[in-house]
Parts: sequence; structure tokens; C-alpha cells
Amino acid sequence: MDAEITLRVDGAARRLTLDTRTTLLDALRERLGVTSPKKGCDHGQCGACTVLIGGRRVLSCLSLAIAQDGAEVTTAEGLADDGELHPVQRAFLEHDGFQCGYCTPGQICSAVGMLDEAGQGWPSHVTPDMSTRPALTRAEIAERMSGNLCRCAAYDGIVGAIEEAAR
Repeated sequence: MDAEITLRVDGAARRLTLDTRTTLLDALRERLGVTSPKKGCDHGQCGACTVLIGGRRVLSCLSLAIAQDGAEVTTAEGLADDGELHPVQRAFLEHDGFQCGYCTPGQICSAVGMLDEAGQGWPSHVTPDMSTRPALTRAEIAERMSGNLCRCAAYDGIVGAIEEAAR
């Protein structure tokens, strides 16, 4: 069965008709040509497909597109502002937070969402004091980013980039 939906992707309203079983990832990549979210595992285990919906991290391979009708979807492509890289994007470049680059868009979207979560005071599993805003130590960043895997093991650069962006 097909349905017509509207997604606001990286600031532009996009209307499309698709099978109700279509994932958000497939709608973005195959129907709208937005290729920064990657299909890594297609099971929600690697984070390569991470996008932001309303500023929150979402694994787009696990979300049905129809469930996001009307949503504001931001991909790594949409983080730049008028040609100016987002601070997390700049930090990834400066800290070599990538090697092959396949996971990088998902890592960047996840980092942006994670920094917002931490800024709002959300604790993680390793947050020592739940009553105060968590300090973004390397352990805290690693825990919060643990859903995003990098096959090249560029984690040192990724964590360093996020530390810089947090400052």
C-alpha cells in the first residue's frame, strides 16, 4: 500500500509517495537522493544511518518513513549553515575524525545530537553524579557515542573532535 508524505529534509519540504514499509533511510537515499546517511548494517547496530529528527538522534534504518510524515529531518549535509561548516564538522576535519569516511555522516549527526543531550543535562551510563550536568570526559563521550561504530577505528580522532566541538 502506498502513502503520500511530506518530509522537511535539510530545510526543504519534500513530498513523496512510497510504500508504507519504506524505511526513512531508503526514502532519503533511494527516493530523495540524500546520500549522507549510509546503510551499514540495516539493523540499527552501527549508527551509519544516524540523522537528526527535531534535533534528536534517530537510526533512520529502523524508522518507517511514514511515521516521520511532517518531520524535520537533518542529515550531515544539512548541518552546514550558508556554506559555513557546523562546528562538529570542522572539528572532525581538524582532528582527522575519519579514515574511509563511510561512518562519518552518522558520527557527525550523532555527535551533534549527543552534545545537545549533554547540554540539557541528560546523564549517561557513566555519569558519576546524576544531579549535575555531566562533564564531557573522554569516557563520557565514548559511552554516549557507543552506538556509532567505525570500522577503521578512528575513535581517537572522533572523540578529540567532539571534545573540541564541546568547548
